[in-house]
Amino acid sequence: MGVQNVFVFNQGAVQGRLAKALPAVITASICDTFLILLAVLGVSVIVWESYWFKTVLMGVGILFLIYMGWITWKSKPNRNGESAEIFTPKKQMAFADSVSLLNPHAIMDTVGVIGTSSLRYAGMEKIAFTAACIVVSWLWFTGLALVGRITGHLDQSGRLMVVLNKILAIVMWGTAIYLGFSLTE
Repeated sequence: MGVQNVFVFNQGAVQGRLAKALPAVITASICDTFLILLAVLGVSVIVWESYWFKTVLMGVGILFLIYMGWITWKSKPNRNGESAEIFTPKKQMAFADSVSLLNPHAIMDTVGVIGTSSLRYAGMEKIAFTAACIVVSWLWFTGLALVGRITGHLDQSGRLMVVLNKILAIVMWGTAIYLGFSLTE
């Protein structure tokens, strides 16, 4: 799971109700919709071809992933399993924006998978493909928050969330290392 997915999952787990995680779900879904549209329209491919833009974006992304991994590693649930800091809707939206749009891995996945897959279609088929990708994205983020909520509800001690956060932090650092190596290629 990438940083964007981890954040939405964690918001589902720590918020008192699933509805309180909707700012993260909706913002991540809107950002993904934006990235999907850019990928299908080919704009992101043009931007990604710029060596300097790619290098700066990946550098910022690597630093961001290292920071996010550190924050996730350090996060500790309180005794009833919820995070010590509950994000406000505004903070959820800002954070979801950053983990969606500053994440070179999400951009590469969108361009590499959806953008190139869309090349097989034209006309109404391309519109249907794009719409399907967007619907699946929205369902995915909603499902992540729901599974997070169920996990948070079942894990009243918070121990499972601590273990999950450690694993997710390692995944974030691994992604940063992978992106760092890809910069040297």
